Amino acid sequence: MRPSGRQLNEMRAISIETGVTRHAEGSCLIRCGDTHVLCTASLEERVPPWMKGSGKGWVTAEYGMLPRSTHTRSRREAKNGQSGRTQEIQRLIGRALRAGVDMQALGERQITIDCDVIQADGGTRCASITGGWVALRLAVNKLMKAGKVTTDPIMDHVAAVSCGVYAGQTILDLDYPEDSEAAVDGNFILTGSGQLVEVQMSGEGTTFSRAQLNSLMDLAEEGTKALIEAQRAAIA
Repeated sequence: MRPSGRQLNEMRAISIETGVTRHAEGSCLIRCGDTHVLCTASLEERVPPWMKGSGKGWVTAEYGMLPRSTHTRSRREAKNGQSGRTQEIQRLIGRALRAGVDMQALGERQITIDCDVIQADGGTRCASITGGWVALRLAVNKLMKAGKVTTDPIMDHVAAVSCGVYAGQTILDLDYPEDSEAAVDGNFILTGSGQLVEVQMSGEGTTFSRAQLNSLMDLAEEGTKALIEAQRAAIA
């Protein structure tokens, strides 16, 4: 039934390659099927001005799609200013990753996660969050190895997956052909302990039932477990 031939609860192939850039404190290339995102974590011994003297750190994110990451070339946003979509996604990534970090333990320093979409086939924000966590984990590992923090600031894994209603069925991990035609589209962000961080859901010209929502939630839990296992394998 699915264009890819996958089962309703079947994820795309997941791979996370770490240490893919030379200079960033943490980096990975995450591949979720044909969606590929480069995630880097940059550490700075400073915080935003409004946080100075608080003793707390900060985690933030930036997101962008390369001009030919999609079927047709898009202009670089640096030339034209960020779109509302880009701003919304990078705020989402930052919020999601902060949910898994103890800012007091991080100390007065900032970690910026850059997520650059090399190739898009649906689920780029979810891949960015999942890969962004790996880059963040690697950067924090360096901090701990250097003795700059005494308590691990990372409290839990954070991962995200898309689920939706396509051709009347609830499905896991939408690719672009499914995402573009889904009657209901949702992004689910969960921690390693199964706690919800955020859910973004909307009906695309239709409504959905509580039963469908429950089914999507079940799929999301299943999917994020697989993603967290991939995270664990990547940082092992």
